[in-house]
Amino acid sequence: MSSWNLAERSRARYRRHFLVDNSAFHVERCMSVMQSGTQMIKLKRGAKGLVRLFYLDEHRTRLRWRPSRKSEKAKILIDSIYKVTEGRQSEIFHRQAEGNFDPSCCFTIYHGNHMESLDLITSNPEEARTWITGLKYLMAGISDEDSLAKRQRTHDQWLKHTFEEADKNGDGLLNIEETHQLMHKLNVNLPRRKVRQMFQEADTDENQGTLTFEEFCVFYKMMSLRRDLYLLLLSYSDKKDHLTAEELAQFLKVEQKMNNVTTDYCLDIIRKFEVSEENKAKNVLGIEGFTSFMRSPACDVFNPLHHEVFQDMEQPLCNYYIASSHNTYLTGDQLLSQSRADMYARVLQEGCRCVEVDCWDGPDGEPVVHHGYTLTSKILFRDVVETINKHAFVKNEFPVILSIENHCSVQQQRKIAQYLKAIFRDKLDLSSVDTGDSKQLPSPQSLRGKILVKGKKLPYHLGDDAEEGDVSDEDSADEIEDECKFRLHCNNGTTEHQVESFIRKKLESLLKESQIRDKEDPDSFTVRALLKATHEGLNAHLTQHPDVKESGKKSHGRSLMTNFGKYKKTTKSRSKSYGTDDEEDAQQPPSKEPSPLSRLGRRRKTMKLCRELSDLVVYTNSVAAQDIMDDGSTGNVLSFSETRAHQVVQQKAEQFMVYNQKQLTRVYPSAYRIDSSNFNPLPYWSTGCQLVALNYQSEGRMMQLNRAKFKTNGNCGYVLKPQQMCKGTFNPFSGDPLPANPKKQLVLKVISGQQLPKPPDSMFGDRGEIIDPFVEVEIIGLPVDCCKDQTRVVDDNGFNPMWEETLTFTVHMPEIALVRFLVWDHDPIGRDFVGQRTVTFSSLVPGYRHVYLEGLTEASIFVHITINDICGKWSPLILNPSYTILHFLGATKSRQLQGLKGLFHKNPRLAASDSNPHSMRKRSLGDRILRRTASAPAKGRKKSKTGFHEMVEIKESVCEPAREPDGVLRRTARSLQARPVSMPVGRTLLGAWPPAPAVAEAAEGKESPPVQF
Repeated sequence: MSSWNLAERSRARYRRHFLVDNSAFHVERCMSVMQSGTQMIKLKRGAKGLVRLFYLDEHRTRLRWRPSRKSEKAKILIDSIYKVTEGRQSEIFHRQAEGNFDPSCCFTIYHGNHMESLDLITSNPEEARTWITGLKYLMAGISDEDSLAKRQRTHDQWLKHTFEEADKNGDGLLNIEETHQLMHKLNVNLPRRKVRQMFQEADTDENQGTLTFEEFCVFYKMMSLRRDLYLLLLSYSDKKDHLTAEELAQFLKVEQKMNNVTTDYCLDIIRKFEVSEENKAKNVLGIEGFTSFMRSPACDVFNPLHHEVFQDMEQPLCNYYIASSHNTYLTGDQLLSQSRADMYARVLQEGCRCVEVDCWDGPDGEPVVHHGYTLTSKILFRDVVETINKHAFVKNEFPVILSIENHCSVQQQRKIAQYLKAIFRDKLDLSSVDTGDSKQLPSPQSLRGKILVKGKKLPYHLGDDAEEGDVSDEDSADEIEDECKFRLHCNNGTTEHQVESFIRKKLESLLKESQIRDKEDPDSFTVRALLKATHEGLNAHLTQHPDVKESGKKSHGRSLMTNFGKYKKTTKSRSKSYGTDDEEDAQQPPSKEPSPLSRLGRRRKTMKLCRELSDLVVYTNSVAAQDIMDDGSTGNVLSFSETRAHQVVQQKAEQFMVYNQKQLTRVYPSAYRIDSSNFNPLPYWSTGCQLVALNYQSEGRMMQLNRAKFKTNGNCGYVLKPQQMCKGTFNPFSGDPLPANPKKQLVLKVISGQQLPKPPDSMFGDRGEIIDPFVEVEIIGLPVDCCKDQTRVVDDNGFNPMWEETLTFTVHMPEIALVRFLVWDHDPIGRDFVGQRTVTFSSLVPGYRHVYLEGLTEASIFVHITINDICGKWSPLILNPSYTILHFLGATKSRQLQGLKGLFHKNPRLAASDSNPHSMRKRSLGDRILRRTASAPAKGRKKSKTGFHEMVEIKESVCEPAREPDGVLRRTARSLQARPVSMPVGRTLLGAWPPAPAVAEAAEGKESPPVQF
């Protein structure tokens, strides 16, 4: 029996719970109908329905349809299905007239990372019921299986899919020519004679000259024999071709650093992974079984214990990093994308614990959720709350923070409060929560199953009988200037549809352009470039329509985009007069603009807040920077845009860290990130910010870092901050931030790679050349720890390249460090991204480990990990020669910690005294070209200490950048600061901070007055 059928039979047990309500006969009948195929109408946005034949493939792993212009792409993996809903629930169904279709014949399949919907209509209700039942049955089996079963299933699926794609004529057999083509696609560079020899050995049936699927599996095993694993087995088996239980135990203890390894545990491994019945009978593990074990989750680079909650969850909320989402309801960009309640279900099930809801007045007295002043679609607030209530505690029971941005009238605020109470019920009741100390926040453990409403609260000086009152109205929606906000009126010939169509096309073209650039180079595509291009395109559009351009009144489209262009133009003109070394000053507005102080004063707004909504806010009171009181109270959440938070982190890092030991801080993306790009979260985590909100709908480097950060601790959305950030303080930008603490040394031997595919954006796809891979390892954490190193290039081998190179790193604070593994395809004119995997340093396990690349079924790299403790202040200088001696001689001694009173002051005049004396050096176009065209380093080249591309040099920088002979820019300075490249800091938005009194004043318990701008 084939491995495919064995795996299918072994997975049957995972579906038993589903069969409680569905008989086995009924489910099998559904499977039979689905595999035979059903004609259904496929609804599409803005188009008539298309009649297609939908069917389940023979292995029950893919949903397919025909006819389709997409050919092989017309499929949906069962693995990728998020949920199946009955009736007319999707947005596309809602756009259809009420009586067009019978709701009992409609259903929607949500799939993929972006919750794409496939909306289908059957000819009768029974067919719809059959498909809904069958799909939910298949999904139930996938969700319940353990990691080993899932690994085996995905491997089997990949093998079957590979065979089917190689079978060009569809006869279920592979001939020698099809096999040669498959070798090229798999990046295997073997002599044709060797391929033919293995082909003949695997071809054992009567039909000589072709391989069946079972024979192909044998051929693939021969081709995949791992030399590195075979030599490793020989070294522990006394040169035999198998391991006994005692030899396996020795390997696990010595190499894998496992404790309490028993004989029974080793025998269980043999029973589970050995494929030969003869070896099982002898209780020995052969090379195939050893390979399966080493490629299983048990030998993954990620600590399997960290898949569960293992950290102390009894500490105050401010002691945790909390997974947070920005504008959770959006499915794409910030201007035009759809708002969907399903996005809340998605992010909550991904582990997010803080979601954002932007509330606005809607028709018929019903509050709606959407991104204000834009063309994003609207959804009902009630639907959002019901979705959150349904999915908040499916994955874990730790508290969810509901960040409400309130723009509603008092009447609709009361409706919001009513919905929250009626739907969440006792989830909002915090009366039973015991904090133990009135001056400290409760713990995640004490708040299990609770929902915290984050929002404005009426001031305490108002009596309890006051039904409403004034509160400050400053939030993310007000970061864009009034002139840039979209107004709901159309003037003089330009319709809303025309503006929307034009902007959408512009966004799509720019985003496509960004995808073909270097995926790891944040300078390759910035929001400023997007704004400029959109502005220029809109001007061209208006030129082609003189009736619009010559109009005396501005259309809303011109108002929406022209002001973004003004922002860019002002930046550019000021840069010319101030030079590239002073980008912050370049953001000053023209002289005709009012001063920053008067402008900020003008933006100070108030709004009416009703008592019912205010009373729901308990531990998460939203406050603005100028409302901070250093009176020892807790329960305040300070919200910063990245531009403002950047300035605080840059100039008052230690004081900010002290503030975050008692209160919560939320940092969200700049409003100018209209493409929903994300900023670098590390600088804010490094100063103890708990709620660093990202756009979950935008996949990329920053979301990969965020996902890796919160995957540890059971992906529960809460990760304990390092002890040094919870008590005491240190300068995270120092050259040696924690001199008294031992460092960690990571010794990483990159041994080999397995089945590395061609780059996803390869010009010729699978027909392109065999790749020339190399591995880059990057440490991401405190600025002093940020560095990267690379292996040499292996030519023409993506199937099983061998590197055998050792990379060494020193890490000062491993608790917040991330280790990023990247695989690149070297090219004479640059490099192409193949894949990546990011893991927290604390989740690494020593020994021989496989690093599976994220999103790629079989691709991995094989490494050996050693982690050593290093004591002594001088060890980094010895281990990392790129340190300068001046870091240790105190050339830039940290200033004495100051009090909280002046932490959030904004005074541009005093910025000069606090700001970095070593101005930021902007990388020139020539440097970027050199970086992209430089070859991968040969063995022995020193590792790059550039750290993030998003980070620039600050106070401890004492060396000028040096250029190596190969033309690649190498920075020797170790102390870096965070700065989002795509969003320059404008002093029109944020000033600097003046000196403040010492901490002693705060320690004495003196009440400070409100901080003034």
